[in-house]
Amino acid sequence: THSAAVRGLTYTVNVTQCSLKCPCKRKSHSTRANSYTVYVSHSAVNITVIARNKAGHSPPAVVHIPVASAADLKTCDKTLLDEKLKTKTCLEFYELQDADLIPERVWHITGKKRKKERKKIKKDMKNYTRYLYFEHRCHDGKPQTVKMCLYYKRQGVPSREPQNFIIVSYTHNSANLSWKEIPYANLNGVLTHYKLCTVKSLQSEPQECVNISASATKHCLKALTPGTKYNVSLAGVTQAGEGPVAIQGFTTLPDKPFNVWISFGLLLGFFPFSIVCTIILKRIKSKVFPPVPKPVIPDFSCRQPESEETWERKEEVHELTLHQPISEKATVLNGEWDDGVERKVEKDGSCLERSDDESSSLASADVTLRKADLKDLEQVETELAMLIYRNGLVFDVKSESL
Repeated sequence: THSAAVRGLTYTVNVTQCSLKCPCKRKSHSTRANSYTVYVSHSAVNITVIARNKAGHSPPAVVHIPVASAADLKTCDKTLLDEKLKTKTCLEFYELQDADLIPERVWHITGKKRKKERKKIKKDMKNYTRYLYFEHRCHDGKPQTVKMCLYYKRQGVPSREPQNFIIVSYTHNSANLSWKEIPYANLNGVLTHYKLCTVKSLQSEPQECVNISASATKHCLKALTPGTKYNVSLAGVTQAGEGPVAIQGFTTLPDKPFNVWISFGLLLGFFPFSIVCTIILKRIKSKVFPPVPKPVIPDFSCRQPESEETWERKEEVHELTLHQPISEKATVLNGEWDDGVERKVEKDGSCLERSDDESSSLASADVTLRKADLKDLEQVETELAMLIYRNGLVFDVKSESL
């Protein structure tokens, strides 16, 4: 109380840390105030407070601060156990025997420890047992924890499988799994994850495996085949490897009839829908993009030569003689006219005047006949001027003019 402080009441605070074996020595602090701040590390600490006056001192009041929690700590990648320590460095190893991570035994190593003592401590540590590792240093008379992790002298695979592994429920395409953690005493190391493998029974398909968090106790399998039997295995994994396997089997439910009818209906409706869409698209295409005319190419077939002689055939030239037909009427008339004139001239010269009239009439008749003959000749000439094919050759034949 305040009156007691006036009469000379003081408080003595003692901090006991690292079992008096780490470099920060135990110090006593005296104060008249009702509050005081002390600096401690993450290891276990005992704080004692004693009240004093002229008449004497009170019984000690003890406050125990437990070691820091080891939950969610990682394993140590490296320790100073095998290295030479500095004078202001202290190592602590707390043995954790159960899942509550309550320390039961502590080893302290300082720079003053001899090699034999350090080897003995390392030998006394157990394999497959978890230790809480602290690395302390003393800075300006204040203890500091610079490293905290889980240490195993040696790790092994779990000695038991996950407990109570069961299939909670399943449908036509999924299944819910549940299990309990591996007992702490059977872990033999830090559990990194669970390995879950699924395989279809009575089939040659490879199993499908997934890694699940070490803190998980449930999992849901999805995308399973309806009406199929599956075998599922679960095992815990540490840094040393995979432990024993827990196995369960189940058969998924058949596919729902409702889903089958829906699938069948969609399948039947797809074909008419696709046909309608095709017709609509063709009409739109014909209006927007009119068809492009294509060149007419006559059909022909390539024939291979029956023999090499066909290709090696040489050109043959035939002589062509053109004979112009002479009109028989013209010949006859000319002949008769000539004979008659001669006869008339020879017989009677007095008939000269009559012969001239006859000659003119005959001449006009001859001209008419000649014109008819010319028309016939022009027609023949036109026909002969056409192309004549013979043995694959083309001749352009023209008639000679009269």
